[in-house]
Amino acid sequence: MKTLILTENDVKKILTMKEVIEAVEMAFELHARGKTQMPSKVYLTFENGDLRAMPAYLDGKAGVKWVNSHPENPKKGLPTVMAVLIYNDPETGFPLAIMDGTHITNFRTGAASGVASKYLARKDSKVFGFIGCGRQAYTQFLALKEIFDIETVKAYDVSKQNAERFAKFCEGFGVSAIVCEAKEACDCDVLTTATPSRRPIVKAEWIKEGTHINAIGADAPGKQELEEEILLKAKIVVDDMEQAIHGGEINVAIAKGLLRPEQIYATLGEIVSGVKRGRKSYEEITVFDSTGLAIQDIVVADLVFRKAKEINIGLEIELFDLY
Repeated sequence: MKTLILTENDVKKILTMKEVIEAVEMAFELHARGKTQMPSKVYLTFENGDLRAMPAYLDGKAGVKWVNSHPENPKKGLPTVMAVLIYNDPETGFPLAIMDGTHITNFRTGAASGVASKYLARKDSKVFGFIGCGRQAYTQFLALKEIFDIETVKAYDVSKQNAERFAKFCEGFGVSAIVCEAKEACDCDVLTTATPSRRPIVKAEWIKEGTHINAIGADAPGKQELEEEILLKAKIVVDDMEQAIHGGEINVAIAKGLLRPEQIYATLGEIVSGVKRGRKSYEEITVFDSTGLAIQDIVVADLVFRKAKEINIGLEIELFDLY
């Protein structure tokens, strides 16, 4: 038996956002129905960042992602997030593939926001704000574009160059895009926050009724992008309750005792599976707290593996000396 090696370029040739959204939505439904195994993330914490092990099993698919988060990496010419994913055969444990997980991470995170926005944002949403215009903003936009007819993008980043580059990317899809300050970006129908911030960037007074927020950046204890007051007046949906309480956007508010776990409305899987309703009124503010789930990675890895075999992409190696 041979193990398939797939580079980031290989993965990019294979994935489409439409397919990833469909796969991720299925993963959330299976999670809500108790048909997945997903132990908590294991962290190794360093002075400048961390490494995380993320294993999962669902629907005959298994594997683990080993991923870092180092916010200072761009200064060294490296991405903030890099990942390697091992995709295994559950029956034997054999590593069927070792693949780049960075592009998978970006796409499945964008896809999760797309799924959440499908159920939580207003159907007629036209104006989309972005706080943080790094690599993740691009796949967030691509996913939202699959769900909505986007007319205007408002882009803010601490680096104006990043915001300008992202705005130009959006314009390439026939969308009107402007670079603005954070307050202006929040005057929108759907707001995406994708920063490594440890202090609130988005003020409660900036968020109008009916806004949906995809809070992407907070994925470790102490990280926070939204003022707590926003959470207190919003309907909050999380990808996974345990992960969100530990390190999602809600983690600071809960640690301070301002928010209680029972105030969380639902998991996204509960909404996808029909256990709970999504948006109930035009005026309510909704927040999707996305921490990133291993089940998302594995279901997309399965998609990549199957398509790679079909079109004969990648390098097969004999990883083990089998007798």
